[in-house]
Amino acid sequence: MTSKAENAIAAFVEQMGLILQAEGMPRIAGHIMGLMIMHEGPFSLSQLAERLKVSRASISTNTRLLEDLEVIVRTAKPGDRQVYFTLSPRPYARMLRGMVRRMRRARDVVQGTQDGLPEGMTDTHERLQELDDFYEVLIDTFVDLIDTWDAERKGLARQTRNGDRPSA
Repeated sequence: MTSKAENAIAAFVEQMGLILQAEGMPRIAGHIMGLMIMHEGPFSLSQLAERLKVSRASISTNTRLLEDLEVIVRTAKPGDRQVYFTLSPRPYARMLRGMVRRMRRARDVVQGTQDGLPEGMTDTHERLQELDDFYEVLIDTFVDLIDTWDAERKGLARQTRNGDRPSA
């Protein structure tokens, strides 16, 4: 691999760390995700720690987080007792679906709280209703986004199978 490619990959991995960090996630999680986008893998914990120059403990914590978000999956190699990780199939739609599940749980909490409060707490009910409405719109928007993304990916897959190039 050329040093130009290596530099571009290193910059991308670092930028992914910063992007995820800006979203409230650990920077190392972004580095792991960036590395897996750039290189197919699979990667063991040791390989990730060595490549990213961080501790195995940090890699372990962050791979669990990315697994929970369904961005990466565990895998194994025949005859090898180590655990390996790779980017999950369709990781971005999976990530969005996870967000929808968490928003639905949050909305359930809001609705349960509304049901448990006395009717006389009008201002509180109004604020909770606004939050419930917000979650409803977010959930609907994300579900539509997932459907659009899935349709787009199917269209691109069809074009690739037919030898067509996607238009820009």
